[in-house]
Amino acid sequence: MKSARNYPLLLLSQFIGAFGDNAILAVIVGQLTLLQQAGSITPDQLRVRSGLYSSLLFIPYILLAPLAGFLNDRYSKTAWLAGGNILKVVGASLCGLSVWYGPFWQGPGYFIVGIGAAIYGPAKYGILPEILPRERLVKANGTVELLTLVAILVGAVGGSVMVDRLPIATCYATVLGVFGASFLLNLLMERTPDDPSVVLRRSMGEFHTHLMDLFRGPRLAKVLVGTALFWVCGAAMKINFTAWGLNVLKLPSNTQIALLGLWLSVGVMVGSILAGLLYPVGDLRHSRAHGLFLSGMLLLLFAAGPLGLPDIARRTWESTGPDGVRSVSFVLLPAIVTLLIGAGVAAGLFLIPFNAALQSESDPGKLGKTIAVQNLCDNVGMAAAGILCTLAPSAGISAGGVFLVLAVVTMAVVTWLRIPPQRTA
Repeated sequence: MKSARNYPLLLLSQFIGAFGDNAILAVIVGQLTLLQQAGSITPDQLRVRSGLYSSLLFIPYILLAPLAGFLNDRYSKTAWLAGGNILKVVGASLCGLSVWYGPFWQGPGYFIVGIGAAIYGPAKYGILPEILPRERLVKANGTVELLTLVAILVGAVGGSVMVDRLPIATCYATVLGVFGASFLLNLLMERTPDDPSVVLRRSMGEFHTHLMDLFRGPRLAKVLVGTALFWVCGAAMKINFTAWGLNVLKLPSNTQIALLGLWLSVGVMVGSILAGLLYPVGDLRHSRAHGLFLSGMLLLLFAAGPLGLPDIARRTWESTGPDGVRSVSFVLLPAIVTLLIGAGVAAGLFLIPFNAALQSESDPGKLGKTIAVQNLCDNVGMAAAGILCTLAPSAGISAGGVFLVLAVVTMAVVTWLRIPPQRTA
C-alpha cells in the first residue's frame, strides 16, 4: 500500500528546495551588484563573475546525468532526495564561510549545491510512480512543474530582497535553514524500495545508446535541439539581466533587477498556456515562426539601449518620491515590460510543442531515458549560455549586445530547424 504522506511531503520539500537553489544564487550574484555600486569591481568584472557563478549549477547536471539516473534507479529515491539536500546544506555552509574567509568559498559551495540538485532532480520525478496510482501521475507531474516554476520565481526575488536588506551572513543562514527544512521533510517520508537488479555499467550503457538513437532520428534530434535552444535563450537572458538592468536600464537594486526575470517568466507561462490551447500534440508546423518571433523580441531588447530607454528609466527613477513608489518605479516603463513579456510568450509558444512531441513520439518504454537525455541537452545549452555571458566582455560584446547575439543564434537555428512531419501509422 502506498504511503499517503509521501506525496505532500515531496511537494513541500521540492518547493522549499527549489526556492533555496535560486535564492542562494541571487544572494551570490546580488553581492556583485553591491560591489559594483560601491566601485569595488567594474561592470565587466560583474558580468564575468555572474556568468561563472550561474554556470556552476549546470555543470553537475552535465557531468553526473548518467550516474544520477543510476543512483536513483538502484537505491531508494527517498534516500537520494535526502542525500541531495544534505549536499545542498554542505554547499550553503561553504558559501557562508565567504563572509569571514573571502568570496572564494562561494564558488565551491555553489558547485556542491549544484551536485545536490543534480542528484535530487531524477528522484523527484522518478518517485512519483512509486508513491501514487497511475491515474494521478499526469496531474502530479504538472503539479511538481508548477510548484518548481513558482519556487524559482519566488526564490530569485526573495534572495534579491534578502541581499538588499539583510546582512550577508543572515542571508546564508536563511538559505541554510531552507535546505535543512527540505532535508527534514525527506526524512519524514516513508522509505521507497531499492532495486538491486540495476547495474551501473548497463545503466550508463543504455543511457549512451538511447542518446545516440535519439540523435540519429531526423525528427526527435531536431526536437532536442529546439528545447535546448529555449534554455540557451532563457539562461542567457536571466544571467545577463544583472548587468543589463544595472548598467543599461540603471535599476538601483537587486530586487528591481530580479523583477525583470519575473516579467519574462510571466510571458513564458502565458505562451505555454496558449500553446496548449492552439496546437495538438505533434504539431510543429508553427515552431519556426515562433522561433523567429522570439528572435525579433530579442532584437528589440537589444535596441532598448540605442532607443534611449535607459534615459527614460533614469528620469523615471529620479522623479519618483518615497521608497514605496520607487520600489515599483520601473513598472512605469511599459516598453521594457511589454518586450520581456513578449519574449516570454514567444519562448513558451516555441517550447511547449517540442516538449509534447518528444514525450508522445519517444518509445514509451524508454520515456524516462528520453527525459534524461533531454535534461542533458538542456543543461548543455544553459552551460553554453553561461559561457557566452562570461566571455562576452572580453569579446567586446555589451550587455545589450548579448541580446543581439542571442537573436542571431536563434534566427540561424530556427532557420535550420526544418522538422519533417510526424510519421503516420
